[in-house]
Amino acid sequence: MKLDRIDIKILHVLQQNGRMTNVELSEVVNLSPSPCLMRVKKLQSEGYIEGYSAQINVSKLGQTLTVFTEITLKNHRQIDFARFLAAIEKVDQVIECHLVSGGYDYLLKFVTAGIGEYQTIMERLTDMDVGIDKYFSFVVLKSPVVKGRLPLTNLFRP
Repeated sequence: MKLDRIDIKILHVLQQNGRMTNVELSEVVNLSPSPCLMRVKKLQSEGYIEGYSAQINVSKLGQTLTVFTEITLKNHRQIDFARFLAAIEKVDQVIECHLVSGGYDYLLKFVTAGIGEYQTIMERLTDMDVGIDKYFSFVVLKSPVVKGRLPLTNLFRP
């Protein structure tokens, strides 16, 4: 499926407000409701829209700790990466995991109840022998800019 300007606009608008009705969406993207709905369903079926969710203000729920962790593996065979990822996928507190270039292998983002929980998780991972050679932790003190959406209309101009 090749996306056009209207498809990109639909995705852009829906990532800002996924609860928008089809009629409201059709007005914003200048389509009648029926073709707009057909496009949304096509974008869903083709995997461009993976789902809809609520953005939770976690600070309202209580205190948490966010930590970015650089991880370097001992070995770099395919089996080593697979073993590490299999272990990381089971840790609910890991909310992002990125394989990166540079001086380390992975950048992980943890959200935990506190430093004690983070330390326990890291000790468990190192004790499990999932291939971690070393890791460095960066505790987030403040997050002045966090965007929950991509600049689609700037990135993709069909």
